[in-house]
Amino acid sequence: MIKKGIILAGGYGTRMSPLTKAVNKQLLPIYDKPLIYYPLSILMLAGIREILIIVNKGQLIQFRKLLQDGKRFGVKITYIEQKKPVGLPDAFILGEKFIGRDKVALILGDNFFYGQSLTSKLKKCIQLNTGCKILVHPVKRPELYGVAEMNNRNKIKSIKEKPKKSKSNFAITGLYFFDNKVIDYSKSLKPSKRGELEIIDLLNKYKKKNKLKSEFLGRGAAWLDTGSIEDFYNTSSFVSALENRQGLKIACLEEIAFKYNWIDKKDIKESINFYGSCVYSNYLKKL
Repeated sequence: MIKKGIILAGGYGTRMSPLTKAVNKQLLPIYDKPLIYYPLSILMLAGIREILIIVNKGQLIQFRKLLQDGKRFGVKITYIEQKKPVGLPDAFILGEKFIGRDKVALILGDNFFYGQSLTSKLKKCIQLNTGCKILVHPVKRPELYGVAEMNNRNKIKSIKEKPKKSKSNFAITGLYFFDNKVIDYSKSLKPSKRGELEIIDLLNKYKKKNKLKSEFLGRGAAWLDTGSIEDFYNTSSFVSALENRQGLKIACLEEIAFKYNWIDKKDIKESINFYGSCVYSNYLKKL
């Protein structure tokens, strides 16, 4: 079972400049919560309580101010500063000490997931024994993503990065589950032409050993990449519409922790004091 998770919250966020010249993208608001709350909530929904957040050099204090050590959410959060972004697999090299001999999940800090059966799928994914499992979701323009081509038994035939022509429209989302071999595999990767370690190369190492599996998010689920200004505000509008219609919050970390019995009413009250008088605090009071 996977008990540890990494959130990759570094990167320059150049597509959202000049906003990201002042603030890390993952600290910008998706409706009423910082973006980082959404990937953090996914790991928590999966039942993962040991979490490493990788941030840009010089931005650690901002994340600590917001999330502290995670006790408020019933989890343990540690941090590592990344000198510069050199590809997703670098997360496993930087996080080697954190991972130890355990299996690990990785989620990109700018990815948003939502769906009715999402929690049950996450619980299934953390049962991983060996190999790697990726989540895939159909998209309209597969040429913009890493793509997984399946056979008629939903087994992965091939994976390609932003193919100009593809028989598949299943994009590889920014949520991955790995066994402990991911550390050694990541160390053995060579930088690509753009000078980075590529996640597709890492996945192909598992593919060659017949250890790469997939899980479908499902038609009723939503996966959004908030990497551009347009996508960022579309995601914010999506959250706003759902929350205002349902009266329920997406990615309320304290609510997840409370339902899992990781925190109690006293902890909820401490969070209310931390946030002060706001809509989020009013929601916590109803819990």
